[in-house]
Amino acid sequence: MIENLGKNNKGITLLILVVTVIVLMIIVGTVVKYGMQAITYATYQSTKTNMLLVEAKAKEYVENANFQLGVKPEEATDEMKQKARSELKGTLLTHGEVLGTRVHDIGISPDDVDNGNVFKLTKEDLEAMNIHNVESNDDKGWYIIVYNIEAATVKIYHTYGVRLESKEIKYCLDDIRDINL
Repeated sequence: MIENLGKNNKGITLLILVVTVIVLMIIVGTVVKYGMQAITYATYQSTKTNMLLVEAKAKEYVENANFQLGVKPEEATDEMKQKARSELKGTLLTHGEVLGTRVHDIGISPDDVDNGNVFKLTKEDLEAMNIHNVESNDDKGWYIIVYNIEAATVKIYHTYGVRLESKEIKYCLDDIRDINL
């Protein structure tokens, strides 16, 4: 009689083991899904925050540049325009730049590139703008500014962009400013 009891316990133990493994797989799958969502959200928030910081600082520089043009920017001399440009931070991007094809892919107008309004920010540029611990490079993506000196406005882009829940990637701060994941 004791032998029969032992055989039944082995079958029940195997069934419980299978059920336990299935439950654990469901729990792990759920945790991984929400963990990935948390990482995506943190990356989104970090990129958006950095873009907002860059925008705030870039506005200071473009307003100073606008001031250098005088009251009527359309009447500014070449010397005034050169002095205004010297106020801007970043490396001027041209069509010949390696990054050139990428700027068009992320929605930057070829006219802005032609007019010399597009600047790439390096880590050193960001630090000169008093923005520390923010990477801007090939590995993490570049922060790009499109300056409009005459209107004293800026547009901020990130070459890697942020992936929305719809899986769509947005590169411009203006496109993600009011989106909360």
